Amino acid sequence: MNESTGGALGVVSDVAERDWGDDEERALRLWIALARCYSTMSREVAGKVGDYGLTTPQFGVLEALYHLGPLPLGELADKLLVTGGNITYVMDRLAEQGLVERIRSKEDRRVVLACLTTDGRELVSEVFPDHAEFVRRQMSALDPDEQETLRDLLKKLGKSLGQPRG
Repeated sequence: MNESTGGALGVVSDVAERDWGDDEERALRLWIALARCYSTMSREVAGKVGDYGLTTPQFGVLEALYHLGPLPLGELADKLLVTGGNITYVMDRLAEQGLVERIRSKEDRRVVLACLTTDGRELVSEVFPDHAEFVRRQMSALDPDEQETLRDLLKKLGKSLGQPRG
């Protein structure tokens, strides 16, 4: 490999040789496309839920409780793919706004349930239709069949991750 005459910075002008095969190249390109798409969509959603005065994790908690009802904090964390500490922080912020409350389970006093307050339910019922329409518009580059196919493929890929491969 030849180094350029980039002065004190020692800039290297040559590109590393590709020492992987077509299968690896295809997988790497897919990973890059998936990561870029996720990053872009995350930014778009964060901007939209920001219009409601919420962060993405806060909106996720409210939306989950709205559609699933009261949930144990651990189960809520699992559904939202976040840590217990993150759920505690988000719940604290939402409780300060009067949107959620924690209630001990009557069946098992060790279990703490996350519940929407009346104000929380009203907020989600007001903003969710707009959010759903926003997501629909974001996905509209794909026709309905393509959306279903992509969803199925992503679920298949997600379920396979962490599994032994040959």
